[in-house]
Amino acid sequence: MDFIEIAKKRYSVRSYMEQKVEPEKLEKIIEAAHVAPTAANQQPVHLLVVQSEEGLAKIGGGANIYGAPLAIIVCADHRAWTRPFDKKQTGDIDAAILTDHMMLQATELGLGSVWVCYFKPDVIKKKFHLPENLEPINILVIGYSDETGADPERHGQSRISVEELVSMETL
Repeated sequence: MDFIEIAKKRYSVRSYMEQKVEPEKLEKIIEAAHVAPTAANQQPVHLLVVQSEEGLAKIGGGANIYGAPLAIIVCADHRAWTRPFDKKQTGDIDAAILTDHMMLQATELGLGSVWVCYFKPDVIKKKFHLPENLEPINILVIGYSDETGADPERHGQSRISVEELVSMETL
């Protein structure tokens, strides 16, 4: 599959089979995060991989993970690079880039995923004893989909047009 095929194939999965994600597939997903670009190459992100029943239940206290056998809590480190002009800290952006890399790698491996941003960060921080400098940005839920896949050509109907999305040098 080429990149655009993978990107079109990916969709948000909200129902998973009980089947565990194989260690070699998880390793590739983590590798995709590892090679993702970050501002000033500082890599101000920490991933907390959760697969045990106990760990998944802890996440369940603060987020819906749709019965998936694997969740990755993606945290930004607030010691991230800061843009000097307006003091924008980039940790949340870097976390989003890593998450996207992992979602696309999971898709290529035949796995489903959903990027969960609707969760209680205070609950996740407390249950996993996250240090003050780490902020959970999202939870990437991964596993074998128990749903019918979305139409890869759906974007023509479900997205704004390319003309609305893009301006060439002027608005």
